[in-house]
Amino acid sequence: MVGLGAWSPVGAALIILLLPRSLEQCGHILLSAPIVRLGDQVTASCIINQNCSHLGTEWRIVWKLEPELHPRERQQRLPNGTLQSTITLPHLNHSRVLLSCCLHWGNSLQILDQAELQAGYPPTAPHNLSCLMNLTTNSLICQWEPGPNTHLSTSFTLKSFKSQDKCQTQKDSIPDCVPEDGQRCCSIPRKHLQLYQNMSIWVQARNALGTSISPKLCLAPMDVVKLEPPTLWALEPSPAMAPPQPGCLRLRWETWKPSLYIEQKCELRHQPRLGEAGWDLVSALPARTPQYELCGLLPSTAYTLQMRCTRWRLPGHWSEWSPSLELTTTQRAPIVRLDTWWRQRQLDPQTVAVQLFWKPIALEEDSGQIQGYLVSRRPSDQAGAEPTLCDTMELNCTFQLPSETREVVLKAYNTAGTSHPTPVVFLESRGPPLGRLHTTARDPHSLWVGWEPPSPPPQGYVIEWGLSPPSPSGSPMAWRMEHNGSIAGTLLQENIRPFQLYEITVTPLYQDTKGPSQHIYAYSQEMAPSHGPELHLRHIGKTWAQLEWMPEAPELGKSPLTHYTIFWTNTQDQSFSTVLNASTYSFVLRGLEPSSLYHVHLTAASQAWATNSTSLTLMTLALEESELHILLGLFGLLVLLICLCGATQFCCRPSRKYSFWPSVPDPARSSLGSWVPTITAEDIFQLPSLRDPGMPPITKITVLEEEEKKPRPWESNDSSGTGSLSTLVQAYVLQGDPRVPSTQPQPQSGNSDQVLYVQVLGSPTGPGPGQYLRCDSTQPLLEGLTPSPKSYENLWFQTSPLGIPEPLAPHPEDDSIFEPLLDFPLLQGLRVSGAEGLGGF
Repeated sequence: MVGLGAWSPVGAALIILLLPRSLEQCGHILLSAPIVRLGDQVTASCIINQNCSHLGTEWRIVWKLEPELHPRERQQRLPNGTLQSTITLPHLNHSRVLLSCCLHWGNSLQILDQAELQAGYPPTAPHNLSCLMNLTTNSLICQWEPGPNTHLSTSFTLKSFKSQDKCQTQKDSIPDCVPEDGQRCCSIPRKHLQLYQNMSIWVQARNALGTSISPKLCLAPMDVVKLEPPTLWALEPSPAMAPPQPGCLRLRWETWKPSLYIEQKCELRHQPRLGEAGWDLVSALPARTPQYELCGLLPSTAYTLQMRCTRWRLPGHWSEWSPSLELTTTQRAPIVRLDTWWRQRQLDPQTVAVQLFWKPIALEEDSGQIQGYLVSRRPSDQAGAEPTLCDTMELNCTFQLPSETREVVLKAYNTAGTSHPTPVVFLESRGPPLGRLHTTARDPHSLWVGWEPPSPPPQGYVIEWGLSPPSPSGSPMAWRMEHNGSIAGTLLQENIRPFQLYEITVTPLYQDTKGPSQHIYAYSQEMAPSHGPELHLRHIGKTWAQLEWMPEAPELGKSPLTHYTIFWTNTQDQSFSTVLNASTYSFVLRGLEPSSLYHVHLTAASQAWATNSTSLTLMTLALEESELHILLGLFGLLVLLICLCGATQFCCRPSRKYSFWPSVPDPARSSLGSWVPTITAEDIFQLPSLRDPGMPPITKITVLEEEEKKPRPWESNDSSGTGSLSTLVQAYVLQGDPRVPSTQPQPQSGNSDQVLYVQVLGSPTGPGPGQYLRCDSTQPLLEGLTPSPKSYENLWFQTSPLGIPEPLAPHPEDDSIFEPLLDFPLLQGLRVSGAEGLGGF
């Protein structure tokens, strides 16, 4: 065998080559079963003969199940020296596949042997077995359904045997009938049949996996005879035969010649050739009389007819339907009611022109097709032929009559005859007229016309409508007759178009007379006004403008106005609008800006549409000079008031700590006494005399203001002397005696003139001791910082052994140092109300 393939377990291509002649008989495959059920297990063995020993040791056996390779196998050496390789396929899922035993030798893969595996299912039993005796082929034809596909080659055989009883015993066998491939039917020839003797028939299905048979049929061939359909013909009329009645068809048929000796019954079905009607069935037609008259059909209508036959009084099968036959029923004289109306015009004293209109209304469904109409005048003596005035297929006719003629006759006719005559009496207008006539447009293609019925009520009404003025084509007016005299209106839907003016005429009809005709004009859909009113400016001011317009006169066919809409736009493209009632003819625009340009537009709207009117451009008046002055003055006052309010609020804020411009007195023009704020009676406190020898020299005076703060932990709790604390706290920075030894270590510094500073701060809003703070200085801290001095004291003090603070008295040797300070100009001009010891200062 020859094969091509590739397998590369280590990346090198293995090519299946032509099998050398020396290896043709080297090995062969043995299968456990060549055909199995789909999904079953298959085992195969490849036997390597002893004549393959010259191959050496560099080879091995590989299995290939298309298109895959299976390198895994079991190999063993048998006692006779042959080598056997076995492979097991646990599930065969292919209906047909090729299994190959290959030799992997060097870089090539050579096929030693191949075997085909098949898988499928055993056949199921055939079903729906049926047989027909065909007298044309003179054979029994049986057919069946084979069942689902088995994926295997399956053969069918039709088996049967003869039996004298009900197929319980087998008498004579009938040769099997094997159909052609793919066929589901088979025929048993007449020579193997006995037409009136029972026989048992079944179908056997066989493939490689099993056999099955269908249920058996027990029948006599003549009981399953199927006849051929008859042939239909139209029955030709003859002089001895009366013509067919309206709505009837006459037909005949010929049965199939081989079935002439068989008694049969037939069925006939028919349906109209045009339309969607179904088939109507006529059963049990006798075959002995092969002709039939079918009645009850529509007149002048084409029908399609078919027939089939079967054995009668014996079992059998219906034949197929015969080829179709098409026939047309005969005409019937029209059975209609003719509604008539007329118009008369006097030509001369002896002649009148009459235009007669009519409408046919069928009284029965098969009233017959109308081919024309006859209008004739009956002679006064009622004898002789009626002179014909009109013979037409139209629904109107114009003719002339003598003035004294009051009646004509109208008929409808076809080939089968004429309808009953309809007398047309020209009535005179002597009846009561209608009440108020009115009309309403329901939609663009209909008009409702109503009226008030007169008393006594008429027998009916004639309604006419048409274009006004009439169209150039001269088409007649549409009309309708209402036979119910109690109605008070009707809906007109014929020949109604939108935007057209119609003239509607209503005439009441009485027993022997008619009432006067009444007219009304109406539109089925009105159009919008052709143009809107013209817009005018009546008055204008600085911030307003009065507009007016004149309403347009109503136009025929134009829908009345429902509202106006005014639009106005300024130069900044800001748009405004308002909607006004249709009865409003003026409007005032308010809220305008002085000396500004505006564009105004007016739109008139109706139920049909909206129409634009003329546009108007206007400019408001400018303000006068006096008004400008007033406005500018008011604006200035407003700005000034805002500034004052802001300044007041800023200055009176209690949380303000510092001023932008602190009040600093001029030392050349003021004294310290006048600069110090006034102290109230409750804030007066005693200051020590400046001449007191214990008074330390004053080197700096600072006045501070501070918001109220909460007491800090290091503040003194001593409240003595707080009653005389001033609201404006004064802080004095004093210089201590450098010769007095300090109780605290002082930082070493190269400057021997360093002094100590301290500030005493007080709250300006409430009583309480001041705060004793350090000054931001490089000098060492003061000695004896506790307890804090009183609010009115600014002297160095020490704590006595008893806990009472004592002022530090200067050394007597320092008098020469402090004396010259008394001549300091600021101290000489110091004036403090209520202070003692300053009188001689």
